[in-house]
Amino acid sequence: MTENIEFVDLYALLQVSPDCDGKILEKAYHHFALKYHPDQAETADVGKFQEVVDAYTVLRDGEKRAEYDKQYAAHHGDNVFAFPGAQDAAVQGSEALADAEAHKKILMHLYKQRRENAEQPGVVGYFVQRMLGCSDESFDFHVWYLKSKGLISVTEQAELAITIEGVDHVISMSRTAEAEKLLIAQTKPQKD
Repeated sequence: MTENIEFVDLYALLQVSPDCDGKILEKAYHHFALKYHPDQAETADVGKFQEVVDAYTVLRDGEKRAEYDKQYAAHHGDNVFAFPGAQDAAVQGSEALADAEAHKKILMHLYKQRRENAEQPGVVGYFVQRMLGCSDESFDFHVWYLKSKGLISVTEQAELAITIEGVDHVISMSRTAEAEKLLIAQTKPQKD
């Protein structure tokens, strides 16, 4: 009777690797649960929210996950734990550099907000995305990355805010940039 039930790739649903640990799984779950939660005005999707909750319920439980992994292996055959389109996964170096620049802009913007308004440090994600001029998918990636690194968080008002780790990171970036400027200035030939 189970042959008639369509297989659902829970790992793809949460966008995690099948060999991910519990911490990564939890972070992915929180990201997508927040994104699709009915309280989110722009991204609410009750169906997707329930799928995310159901996927996490299975994958966080060791016994249920082991049973699911057997189904996963049977469904994927020789391509166990291979993501669809893996051959297209090559990322251009320029894309990674553009992402790094976007992360820097987000952090600097949130740093400035916290410095200027410590009582209300959050910024609505829409405004940050508009500042970057990027797609929803790109913005989701940037937020996921910075949250996973612990550099930003989401406030109770669903706004983005820089964390202590984020502030330290901005300070470190600023020191590195200043040191590079000094090195460049020292290597320029002096005019007599």
